[in-house]
Amino acid sequence: MPDPIAVANAIAAGVLLGGFYAAVALGIAIAFGLLDIPNLAHPAFVVMGAFAAWQLNSQLALDPVLAGLVMALPFFVLGLLVYRLYYVCFERRGEAQLQGLAFFFGVLFITEVTLVLTAGADYRSVTASYIGVSISVGGIVLPERMLVPAGVALAMIVLLHQFLVRSFMGRAIQAVAQDEQALRLMGVSPVRVKALAFGLATATAAVAGALLIIVQPVEPSIGRDFIGRAFAAVVLGGMGSLYGTLLASILLGITESIVSDMWNPSWAPAIAFGFLLPTLALRSGGLLGRRL
Repeated sequence: MPDPIAVANAIAAGVLLGGFYAAVALGIAIAFGLLDIPNLAHPAFVVMGAFAAWQLNSQLALDPVLAGLVMALPFFVLGLLVYRLYYVCFERRGEAQLQGLAFFFGVLFITEVTLVLTAGADYRSVTASYIGVSISVGGIVLPERMLVPAGVALAMIVLLHQFLVRSFMGRAIQAVAQDEQALRLMGVSPVRVKALAFGLATATAAVAGALLIIVQPVEPSIGRDFIGRAFAAVVLGGMGSLYGTLLASILLGITESIVSDMWNPSWAPAIAFGFLLPTLALRSGGLLGRRL
């Protein structure tokens, strides 16, 4: 019989891991879940954010989380530019499905190659007072390098949820996902709203990248490890549901952690994705449905 303390530690580690997964998936929940834009390049933007945090940490001794917040504005502008290019080349001409998917694949690989050429293929890491420190509660060990990302991810989700449900632009983002024509009749440009939403989604990548490099060292291609998990969390949680994405991310994290600790770590991704299939078979709309 498994040791109860070991099981509790695995569950706690999975919850914290899921919190980090939610930070990575947050931008996809906005771009793919709300705007139906298959942004496969988002994990590459996350890695770019990690390298930006590494630069600010190594050159200016800036805390990684603060570095992620500082880089959020430049990443927001980057998101605006990427969406404008996507809109002009594909969405405006009604070719946003297969061609748009290929476009984001291209952005993914261009970003990776650019990072390799500018920063090299070596692993990079950051220093902070909470990295390497753990808190023990009743025999359950909570590493602060996982606690901080989980806490920041939760704060981001709560703030973004409040923005989407309480502000005019947030409600416009929800409206453009449901009925663009109705938004036009109200005198609001759907293209402008989508550009702002995509910029916001890309800005979250800067913060998620800073959290990634806190959790583990990074190299340019590491973003591929999170493409499947991030999209799975968004679909499992309910397309566009931020709290659903958080819940799904935590479930995936707990599943991976328990499988890794109790059985074979190499089985963790397969079993975690296997958890996705029966859930969607029972609830095709995801755990919380397509809502915020």
